[in-house]
Amino acid sequence: MADQRDITALPDLTRGSGRVGPTRTRMPVYVDLLPPCNNACPAGENIQEYLRLVKEGLIQEAWYELVKNNPFPAIHGRVCYHPCESACNRGCLDESISIHGVERYLGDKALEEGWKYLKPEKQSGFRVLVIGSGPAGLSAAYHLARLGHSVEIRDGAPEPGGMMRYGIPAYRLPRDILDQEIDRLRELGVTITQNSFVKDLLKEQAEGQFDAVFVAIGAGLSKRVDIPSMDASKMVDAVSFLKDVASGEHPQIGRRVAVYGGGNTAMDAARVARRLGAEESIVIYRRTAEQMPAHADEREEAQREGVDMHWLRTISEVDQSGVKVEIMELDDNGRPHGTGRFETLEADTVILAVGQETDSNFLRKIPGMRFTNDVVNVDPATLMTDVPGIFAGGDAVPSERTVTIGVGHGKRAARSIDSWLYSRAQAPKVKHDVVSFDSLHLWYFGDHERRMQSELKVAERTGFDEIVRGLEPEEASFEAIRCLSCGNCIECDGCLGACPEDAVIKLGKGFRYRFNYEKCTGCASCFEQCPVHAIDMIPEH
Repeated sequence: MADQRDITALPDLTRGSGRVGPTRTRMPVYVDLLPPCNNACPAGENIQEYLRLVKEGLIQEAWYELVKNNPFPAIHGRVCYHPCESACNRGCLDESISIHGVERYLGDKALEEGWKYLKPEKQSGFRVLVIGSGPAGLSAAYHLARLGHSVEIRDGAPEPGGMMRYGIPAYRLPRDILDQEIDRLRELGVTITQNSFVKDLLKEQAEGQFDAVFVAIGAGLSKRVDIPSMDASKMVDAVSFLKDVASGEHPQIGRRVAVYGGGNTAMDAARVARRLGAEESIVIYRRTAEQMPAHADEREEAQREGVDMHWLRTISEVDQSGVKVEIMELDDNGRPHGTGRFETLEADTVILAVGQETDSNFLRKIPGMRFTNDVVNVDPATLMTDVPGIFAGGDAVPSERTVTIGVGHGKRAARSIDSWLYSRAQAPKVKHDVVSFDSLHLWYFGDHERRMQSELKVAERTGFDEIVRGLEPEEASFEAIRCLSCGNCIECDGCLGACPEDAVIKLGKGFRYRFNYEKCTGCASCFEQCPVHAIDMIPEH
């Protein structure tokens, strides 16, 4: 199909056809470029392909395509912050595609229909130990099992899921959805052992005869902050607070709650406090809204639910009446500095959400293991530590801490472990060029409004029922149809119809086209009309 020449170093001959002379100086080639949504996905999903399958009504096939890279679409369709949608070229036309909405639809459909993962054709005989049952550990276990390896997950908590269970509130991620996704992993053959605290990793590896280890411990410890307090009982860390609530407890927090911090955990804690009966739930943050690390959607939802934001404030003291905060100002570099002016805010409970750390102490006794603060140093390409056969990922290594990044690490680590077990060098992964909006030739498109998922009204958000509803089948299909298929041929026959020399040959559905270069004059008519930029013009050799 596509010409295999290396066109990356060739001059730009792609704009404007001009007149064709007696000698052809350029020629068209079919190419496959990288869609920006695929490029932006931390889990490495082939988003464009599963949208295409949904568009064709092949729903189960779309789910199988999705879980090649991400085994938990029902989870990710709910909790991922979908950077793919921020990158979506469709956003330059009207609105980006609801990729996470379609992903959730596929995930929920699979649970409803009981679709199962494909099992490996044969077993390798290798055994791999995974420490931690959060997103990175579960993902690694899935991909390792699919590769034919025997996998056991050991986790210290009563139930699997890591911070997906004990950090993300149920109104964002219902526990029955989490359980069903994990149960499917067990059916694949993965053993999950809970209440298993690993204290001596090398000993457990030797006793269990594990050939490799993947460390995927989460950031389950709250960072400490030194705040003078006359009443320490008023203060609780956000991780413990959310974990207690997720475990079924009902902490007594009083009528007024102050949350100190500006991340997503702070937003969750403030919203949970409202659901536990707090009449006032405020967030105290030392910078501005624009500098807040929490995702804008989370902050906006918190405000909709009645959480008040106190920007440019830092807690200096906690006493019996509440919290004493200092008013901050930003300098010319955007850094906050105290002003010496103070105010007092009433609070029965202060929840500290100033960051999280991993509990990596059990790894420090391993000779050769290196650390940067609380995280393990790894090879960025393979995720292997300095100790051969021990890999690490997710919150245990330097990275942004999100569910989707953890799942992506699990997949990458599984492939690295597989190569290491077989003493096989990993081939470097070569990516196609990312196709930009400006390189598309969109002579066709309609202004189609994005289909939105319905939500519970704010007045109805009194408990932990799920807030966001999924897309209906026709809505998911509509969103898939909105995909522009950036950089990859959609067999629209545009090149076939545009060629004045009949130099384009159609090869049949699914096989695309090829060029008859004996007829082609290099006029670029095919290139200029190709809506998705699946054709490039290169110099004649």
